[in-house]
Amino acid sequence: MLTASAEETEAVAARLAPRLRPGDVVTLSGELGTGKTTFVRGACRALGVMAPVTSPTFTIGHRYEGDPDVSHLDLYRFTGVSAAEWGDLEPYFDDAVVFVEWPEAGLAALPAASVAVRIEHAGGDRRTIVLLADE
Repeated sequence: MLTASAEETEAVAARLAPRLRPGDVVTLSGELGTGKTTFVRGACRALGVMAPVTSPTFTIGHRYEGDPDVSHLDLYRFTGVSAAEWGDLEPYFDDAVVFVEWPEAGLAALPAASVAVRIEHAGGDRRTIVLLADE
């Protein structure tokens, strides 16, 4: 699908969010600046998260209270996920919907994605969003 603004990208995520349950993992792939965090923000709002939703690039992850709780991870700075690093990440997966930006570095360690989201620049503020759900 094609979106023309950040608000439209958030709306796509908001339509997905009610289908998500604790234990679901949503991966988000795309170049820098494509709107991965914007997508997560839209889903978080639909799941009742009231806190500011920001990129966890430099903190690795955020946990938000919602209905259900939401974890937001960013593996941009990772080249892989060691056993020790998985130990730090694992608590984010407890009883939450988990969004993982830049999942490529952790594919060998992460639980399988329930939904894989690919976001691409389509000129200006437009984005192409592809959602692949595990059936």
